[in-house]
Amino acid sequence: MYFQKKSLEDIPEENTTIWSCSKEGCKGWMRDNFAFEDVPVCRQCHSPMVRSVKMLPLLVNPNGDPKSLKKGIQIS
Repeated sequence: MYFQKKSLEDIPEENTTIWSCSKEGCKGWMRDNFAFEDVPVCRQCHSPMVRSVKMLPLLVNPNGDPKSLKKGIQIS
């Protein structure tokens, strides 16, 4: 038998602002701090997305706020 080992420490979670797809049946979503647009569209079905909150592990975007970057400039 195979038993997965439990991690030694719990990963901290927090309420995170996300964008979820508005189309019924599509499971697409993204974190707000990783979205390049103020109101993104779903990358899977190209439907509009709506803002909501989800309990997710803490994750910091090292590039800061990608919405403040000008389009056409490469991220280093």
